[in-house]
Amino acid sequence: MGEYSKALSSFERSLEIRKLALPPNHPDFAQSYNNIASVYFHIGEYSKALSSYERSLEIFKITLSSNHPDLATSYNNIASVYSHMGEYSKALSSFERSLEIRKLALPPNHPDFAQSYNNIATMYNNMGEYSKALSSFERSLEICKIALPPNHPDFAQSYNNIASVYDKMGEYSKALSSFERSIEIRKIALPPNHPDLATSYNNIASVYFHMGEYSKALSSYERSLEILRKSVPSTHPHLVVVKRNIENLRNRF
Repeated sequence: MGEYSKALSSFERSLEIRKLALPPNHPDFAQSYNNIASVYFHIGEYSKALSSYERSLEIFKITLSSNHPDLATSYNNIASVYSHMGEYSKALSSFERSLEIRKLALPPNHPDFAQSYNNIATMYNNMGEYSKALSSFERSLEICKIALPPNHPDFAQSYNNIASVYDKMGEYSKALSSFERSIEIRKIALPPNHPDLATSYNNIASVYFHMGEYSKALSSYERSLEILRKSVPSTHPHLVVVKRNIENLRNRF
């Protein structure tokens, strides 16, 4: 409900009761610290979130087997906090630790592997390691193709991620191809005025802009704007950005 202070208060009250009722390092404590960390994460208190996630992990290490899936989730949560703090190398290390545990705990091509490779790729992308990012994004896509039904929305995100890396590498034709594949899936999987479609048109416009195809870029930006006007409030930041992009392009003509 977004009532984070109330959620935090109740999670902390739950933890106080568990401290009275349960032996030290009981698994339920890990759940409590994880819940508290989740609230801190949502309100942007990343150092407090990290501390609680690490406390949860310490208890899991004592109470669970070394290849238990909950350990993988804990490392994943810690990595997400590091990512939001801009500590990409630390995030990468935790995401890789999570993947190692998942390889021991889960069957091959489990959907969680796609998430792991996607997370790792995102860190490489943030660090400017584009070839490594591309390799991991493509590995994620391969698993999605095995684990998910055709035209699942996750495919659209995978193609979008791959396209973004190609765009940064200056491989604009490959970027355009992947962005177009992404939007094809979104057109099937999503309602016609879903904001993600606007994002797709905006991404395609950006590639056309980088290619110097300004009239095509303008057309895609205008399509993005048309969808956003129907799907988000007039003050939404994405709407503001697309309007600015259109204005900048029109000034070129």
